[in-house]
Amino acid sequence: MKKIKDPLKTIAKSLLSLSKKVEKIAKQADALMPSKPVPAAKKTVAKKAVAKKTAPKKAVAKKAAAKKAVAKKTVAKKTAAKKKPPAAKVAPPKQLAVLDSVFDSIKRAKKGVTVAQIKEKLDLNAKQLSNALYKLSKKGKIEAKSRGLYFKK
Repeated sequence: MKKIKDPLKTIAKSLLSLSKKVEKIAKQADALMPSKPVPAAKKTVAKKAVAKKTAPKKAVAKKAAAKKAVAKKTVAKKTAAKKKPPAAKVAPPKQLAVLDSVFDSIKRAKKGVTVAQIKEKLDLNAKQLSNALYKLSKKGKIEAKSRGLYFKK
């Protein structure tokens, strides 16, 4: 029985400290938004947190209620900030340079070029080279005559 009580006491203490931190963050959030009135639920949460020392089970519910209130505010802030239209997907300049260099090395080879030759010539890692070859073949710029041997279309 004592094996269970000791961890429960430890958990109750940590929940109490977490609920205090949540209350502190909620107060800071309220200070940032003074135009809105404080909901009645937060006031009761603060009062119940003080009484938590006698009942650790109530603290879990208080903590969850406080977290929900804080989470709602952060969600509202995030949605207000995300009203910008999504930008078109553009490959980073480095990625374009890799694609161009791989395509140039394939274009110059009359008899085709192997993966090992491209890797050696351009000093790329296997993943970069694999991605570049895949994208170039999807665009229709190159084709594989056999496994690992690429030609310009």
